[in-house]
Amino acid sequence: MTDFLVKHFVKDYQATEKAGVRRDYGILASIVGIFLNFLLFGGKLLIGLLIHSVSIMADAFNNLSDAASALIGFVGIKIANKPADKEHPFGHGRAEYITALVVAFVIMQVGFDFLKDSLAGIKEPGELKFSLVAVIFLGISILTKIWIFYFNRSIGKRIHSQVMMATATDALGDVFATSATALAVLVYRFWGVNIDGYVGLLVSLFVLWAGLGIARDSVAPLIGEGSSEKEQQMMQDFVESYEGVLGSHDLIIHNYGPGRSMGSVHAEVSRAMTMEAAHELVDRIEKDAYLQLGIYLVIHTDPVAVGDEQSTSLKEKVGGILRELDPDVEIHDFRLVKDEKGDKLIFELDFPVGYPADKAQEIKENVKARLLDSGERCRISIDRNFSRS
Repeated sequence: MTDFLVKHFVKDYQATEKAGVRRDYGILASIVGIFLNFLLFGGKLLIGLLIHSVSIMADAFNNLSDAASALIGFVGIKIANKPADKEHPFGHGRAEYITALVVAFVIMQVGFDFLKDSLAGIKEPGELKFSLVAVIFLGISILTKIWIFYFNRSIGKRIHSQVMMATATDALGDVFATSATALAVLVYRFWGVNIDGYVGLLVSLFVLWAGLGIARDSVAPLIGEGSSEKEQQMMQDFVESYEGVLGSHDLIIHNYGPGRSMGSVHAEVSRAMTMEAAHELVDRIEKDAYLQLGIYLVIHTDPVAVGDEQSTSLKEKVGGILRELDPDVEIHDFRLVKDEKGDKLIFELDFPVGYPADKAQEIKENVKARLLDSGERCRISIDRNFSRS
């Protein structure tokens, strides 16, 4: 069914890297969510009123919040796909994360309301009536929510949408919540025990947990989370696949919404390469990164001495010192230059993010002192590697 809807309502559906295609996927998912959740809300509300079940009515309003969330998601996708303008040169992609955060607050508000009603139902249980129609409808609701879960998860993976993945997670929580609600009706039918308030309490906790999870996943990219190990390895492999690139480091990726990223990286090239050749190389990599990966990449070139035994020996010497002091510290931009006083080492000590500043300074001074003791002049800088933690 998912493939059928996608093929019939999303033009050029396979080109998921295109902003317009992502927008159409999101709109399709939102419309499906609005339609199905409104149907479930109306049916459950009617049944809940007829059999006096607080848990079913709570579940009904949970579906209403899902419909509202889908509507908010629809608006968010529209905003996120607005083209870049003077005030927002990197586009409006982060609106998707803001939308997901709004959805989370809506869900948590509904959860708190369920919580209050359920506690009241536990304190003063009302009269519950059994209805076979209610059980059948709840079963249909469970199957519908399972389909919504797979539908949104499939779309979320295709277009890398935080909103769609959040909606899928919420739908899965609804499956458990509605199952518990159906159980309450069946328990009353066969054993005459009214656990409606307790099940309503369980439903409210499911809703609150889902809302908190969505909020957590939405806040992280808004604050500015680092790139994943998979992204780092993918970018490193991509840059180093070009002939002339000897290595890469200091990768930073800035996320401006799904499919909208900017990055920077240091690429090591032979110092024998001419400036024009190095520029042509990195310019080609930058263009390919955008065309193939959809990332605006800026590359800084670091000259490396290739086949220079003296430089290689000195770098190994510094590496040996660091292995004694702290093997987590790396060497970058290592150069052996000559000035009026003779040879001089210039390099950076690369520390993971969060490394104590005083300890980093202590290691730097220790390395410098040991090199000076052996007669090596040096200039050492401290750098932070945002791709390591």
